[in-house]
Amino acid sequence: MKILIILNDAPYGNERAYNALRLAMSLQKEKSDIELTIFLMADAVGCAIPNQKTAQGYYNIERMLKSVITKNGKIKCCGTCLDARGLSSVNLIEGAERSTMQELTEITITSDKVITF
Repeated sequence: MKILIILNDAPYGNERAYNALRLAMSLQKEKSDIELTIFLMADAVGCAIPNQKTAQGYYNIERMLKSVITKNGKIKCCGTCLDARGLSSVNLIEGAERSTMQELTEITITSDKVITF
């Protein structure tokens, strides 16, 4: 089964990214054979910036993304969204990739389920 999760909001400030990644991690735990792709758009591209510092006891989106990656999840970042935020030359966390609308279209068409946050 192929599942696509699309995130649109910044990593912090509300809990959409946190809840999307909680769901992603739970899906991977329950079904180890799923093909999971997380596509970061708009302000969500900030989720893939490395070296995030969070308060003690507070969730860390970078660590959550790395957990998804270690279980063979794919993290794609909208290139246009990165450019629009001045992040075109920023290194992404290891395992996250710059992507395109064309690739998102292909992933959407071939996915069994698409979930947006």
